[in-house]
Amino acid sequence: MKLFLCGDVMTGRGIDQILPHSCSPELHEQYVDSAFEYVALAEQLNGPIPRQVGFDYVWGAALDLLADARPDVRIINLETAITDRGHPFPKGINYRMHPGNTPVLQAAEIDCCVLANNHVLDWGEVGLRDTLDALSSAGILFAGAGSNRSDAEAPATISVSEGRVLVFAFGSQDSGVPLSWHATAAAPGVCVLRDFSMQTASRIATRIQSARSQGDVVVVSLHWGGNWGYEIPHEHRRFAHALIDQGCVDIVHGHSSHHPRAIELYRGRLILYGCGDLLNDYEGIRGYASYRDDLALLYLPTLDTTGQLLQLELIPLRIQRFRLNLPSGSDREWLRQMLDRECRKYGHHVNAVDDGFRLA
Repeated sequence: MKLFLCGDVMTGRGIDQILPHSCSPELHEQYVDSAFEYVALAEQLNGPIPRQVGFDYVWGAALDLLADARPDVRIINLETAITDRGHPFPKGINYRMHPGNTPVLQAAEIDCCVLANNHVLDWGEVGLRDTLDALSSAGILFAGAGSNRSDAEAPATISVSEGRVLVFAFGSQDSGVPLSWHATAAAPGVCVLRDFSMQTASRIATRIQSARSQGDVVVVSLHWGGNWGYEIPHEHRRFAHALIDQGCVDIVHGHSSHHPRAIELYRGRLILYGCGDLLNDYEGIRGYASYRDDLALLYLPTLDTTGQLLQLELIPLRIQRFRLNLPSGSDREWLRQMLDRECRKYGHHVNAVDDGFRLA
């Protein structure tokens, strides 16, 4: 079975303004009060961006690459509420995409959106309910959030010819998910991890064991850690290992970092510590240029029938004019060298092959 995984997909704010439908551009940030300013910053750096683009525009070169790769399942972390209602949660930065733009997700044939992150409740409970309704109406599954605790804790179950993929999703407080967003028996919300203890890992494993069947592939998707930097916290690595040691998790799908981080293969199972952003409106924003957050990756793991990793393909892309483009040769090599450097810390190499890279 081959999966497509990626990090944060941010289709709100500036990107929302160039799509066929748009929310109010008003923002409640300290330095920026209009989403149009993010469009202007990107245009100053890379040239004019068309308006009212087709729903496939933002995916650019990724669509043909995915068509060639033919993954059985496509999973993203949707870092944006889908709503034009609600009030901004007082946290400084609030993302939302107009519900009329939900077809942008269908354009990439997304099967499942992970919602356990620090932006899905940016516009309150009404914004979360709108998000759940929009995805359900589009036939897209979701994990990590729901109309109550039971729904939020339930896995997204994706059936394909090779079997089933179960996606469990959690957001941690160290990624900025407020504990107050935790779903309750009576209120909507997300699955918030209170800690990275072994007890928490055991509780998650028990929940997974009660839901999985023989032959299922289990993905645990974690929104954890800060946005910048390559260091992997010890508690993250220990927690990922503990989930795999329980014998019920095949892939740990980590995200929150705005740039890719290290990859580890542990007991034959894949750990992505930070997938980086796949889509954002950060072009022209200064301060972290050394991390090259304009460079993105498509992660394409192939698993055997027991859930062990057979192969991991990594396909590099570059975000320009709010669109995924093929990178230059120098950009590709910069990204490969960075990944190789970070993965060597865990005994792996990243080699160049064809249009991308491969973990060795």
